[in-house]
Amino acid sequence: MPIPIVNSIASWFLKKRFHQIELFLKYPNEVQNELLFSLLKFAKDTEIGKQYDFASIKTYDEFRDRLPIVSYEEIQPLIERSRHGEQNIFWPRPIKWFAKSSGTTNAKSKFIPVSNESLEDCHYAASKDLLCMYLNNNGDSQLFTGKSLRLGGSKELYKENGTVFGDLSAILIDNMPFWAEFSSTPSSKVSLMSEWETKMDAIVEETIHENVTSLAGVPSWMLVLLNNVLDKTGKDNLFEIWPNLEVYFHGGVSFNPYIEQYRAILPSSNFKYYEIYNASEGFFAIQDQNYTGDLLLMLDYGIFYEFIPMDTFGTSNQRVIPLSEVKLNTNYALIITTNAGLWRYRIGDTIRFVSLNPHRIKVSGRTKHHINAFGEELIIENAEDALKKVCKRTKSEIVEYTAAPIFMQGKEKGAHEWIIEFKTPPQNMSYFEELFDNALKALNSDYEAKRYNNMTLNKPKIHCARPSLFYDWLKQNNKLGGQHKVPRLSNSREYIEELLKLNTEV
Repeated sequence: MPIPIVNSIASWFLKKRFHQIELFLKYPNEVQNELLFSLLKFAKDTEIGKQYDFASIKTYDEFRDRLPIVSYEEIQPLIERSRHGEQNIFWPRPIKWFAKSSGTTNAKSKFIPVSNESLEDCHYAASKDLLCMYLNNNGDSQLFTGKSLRLGGSKELYKENGTVFGDLSAILIDNMPFWAEFSSTPSSKVSLMSEWETKMDAIVEETIHENVTSLAGVPSWMLVLLNNVLDKTGKDNLFEIWPNLEVYFHGGVSFNPYIEQYRAILPSSNFKYYEIYNASEGFFAIQDQNYTGDLLLMLDYGIFYEFIPMDTFGTSNQRVIPLSEVKLNTNYALIITTNAGLWRYRIGDTIRFVSLNPHRIKVSGRTKHHINAFGEELIIENAEDALKKVCKRTKSEIVEYTAAPIFMQGKEKGAHEWIIEFKTPPQNMSYFEELFDNALKALNSDYEAKRYNNMTLNKPKIHCARPSLFYDWLKQNNKLGGQHKVPRLSNSREYIEELLKLNTEV
């Protein structure tokens, strides 16, 4: 199809969609409220709907008071029944697909229901919106003159009892319209290969001869692929291979630890980075402006949002609030009710609002992935901001990292222990440690208070990881691939002990 025609179609869709987006920008609380009661009405005759009498719920307060907030473990029995072919349990239409996800490197897998409604009205709708927002902000874009290099963690799909499970990316690829294959690389056949290292080689071979205009995938794994592309071709930067490359759509993990490495292989001030916030449970937010990491919370994808202020999370005084009550720069645990039958589901992420008109957010971490062994409330956002500043000061680059507490023993005070794998290590590790400790103090007053005169916490202890330590650890745990992430912070020493042991092995 000629490019002018493609651009005309995109422009038509853009204008049509922006009218709908303007509705939730102007009336966010009304749109969310209407969505909630639409979901309740649609599912009133399901098993869950009858249990909590959805038909009689008339206000948000009734919804909040009647339905409990649930974790995956609490609804797993219902999901297992659904996976074995039972229907109308938590969603009225048949659930055929289940996205297999562990969220971290935990061995325990989750099977997240994916309905036709969530596929069409959430995941695919978000993909279109992402393109619309990008094109609206970049009128001279030549995105459609080439292909998008997409890197998922997709493996083959597995059929069981009339249902299908696999990585979300595999489900999306399997249900994708036929024309989407022509605008993407690698082919679905290669994308769905199960053995990660073989698949990586196949992607390199298939993509280096294509006209790639955009990239899409998790930053850590995409960087591995792109470095393989440079090694294979012998080129210094990616524009020598793909001169029309203009944007990278990324999500899954924070981009902060990787941005300098991307700038090194994509040396152009005109190159764009667009962030997304999605998960197996749904697609939540999209960067809607150039040159900013703020994400617009999408309020009409069939997802109703609630929020728990983290200063009350898990306590007897825990508060749950709707969108209308959120405040700026407060960390919230995210609760979702979705068009795939998740009702008041605790997804495990934390976010904060950087704007209320419109509602723009930043992802600040995970409810489980923080260190609070001594009342310091260290979150991922603190760690990554500090590392970014210190790396800039010391001209160092980080590949991966994780941290855990050193617990108090007798009169010995506690501390934080870090393993950092550097691409470019600092010349003076003691200086790096000092700068890092000071940066954390500047970012987190609770950490600063615990570190004051070594009152509760000693200074952090940092180990330099051997090359490929985290890659080897993921491989050892059968977790290679685009959907798997290294747990950054933990209150447990489980991960760090495994890594420390592996770090000493030759």
